[in-house]
Amino acid sequence: MPYEVEKTDEEWRAELSPEEFYVLRQAGTERAGTSPLEHADDRAYVYECRACGAELFETATKFDAQCGWPAFYAPLAEDRVEYIEDRSLGQVRTEVRCARCGSHLGHVFTGEGFPTPTDQRYCINGVALRRVEPGS
Repeated sequence: MPYEVEKTDEEWRAELSPEEFYVLRQAGTERAGTSPLEHADDRAYVYECRACGAELFETATKFDAQCGWPAFYAPLAEDRVEYIEDRSLGQVRTEVRCARCGSHLGHVFTGEGFPTPTDQRYCINGVALRRVEPGS
């Protein structure tokens, strides 16, 4: 699928740190509990894709799932992300990617019983996101 932002691996490597490249472009996972974005925010922020700057999530939908990664119950809008069936690790999961550049963000899980309006947990790698103040 063509994306609005397309670059070669060499171009991505030049712009991203090795860990960012591993997570965003190779569908890796950062170590649990290492993201400073994991815990609840006391201010309103927008969370952008670290690779392309697309606005993906916001503080209003962020919650503390105590899972080791930032968690949201919904994206800013459904057209901001795309969903891919992921059969790695011997299970079926739903991968979440940035719809603008195709970068791997994490996975979404449903039916875990969190008290959120959607009963979903977007478990997103903190290294895949950049936290910014709205309108900046």
